[in-house]
Amino acid sequence: MRRALLAAAALVLLAGCTGSPDPAAGPSSDPAVQDVDTALQSCPEQTGDTVEATDALPPMSFDCIGGGTLDLSRAPGTPMVLNLWGSWCGPCREELPVVQQLADAAGSRLLVAGVNSGDSLTAADSFAADAGVTFPNAFDKYRDLMAELGINNLPYTYFVAADGTLAYTQIGPVQDLAEFEQLVADHLGVTL
Repeated sequence: MRRALLAAAALVLLAGCTGSPDPAAGPSSDPAVQDVDTALQSCPEQTGDTVEATDALPPMSFDCIGGGTLDLSRAPGTPMVLNLWGSWCGPCREELPVVQQLADAAGSRLLVAGVNSGDSLTAADSFAADAGVTFPNAFDKYRDLMAELGINNLPYTYFVAADGTLAYTQIGPVQDLAEFEQLVADHLGVTL
């Protein structure tokens, strides 16, 4: 009986992470993305080289809710933690404030950014505000990055080296700041 209850609970959690995007949502390149009055920081300008490695994120570009562009085809120049989340994902609701703690602890040693997937712009910004999030977040209304990566649930967190190569992929939520700090040290060589 206990196993059946645990299995049912796991299915409910996973179902919360694979919800449908808002059908009223517009394209990710919607010019209104950069016109939102938000507490989210703009994405930093990326001036690194084009990433040619096969062990890299797809060469895609997204408008950032706070302004600027997240261009995954360019090396970030600084080690980066990239968190994919959606307001429709239960575990993301728990994890996103922890990602903010990582961003606060990172300083200039690490770029922490997010990609909101499958939300309307209003839902993404409102959820980020409710979670106290200010780190830069790109907007992927139609889950284009998720489709390109072949994933259908969230959260996923990518640990990207300064040269743009993928160092590690965390599937599922990170529980606390100490776990994030250990992952960053182990996979990016950055001590926070």
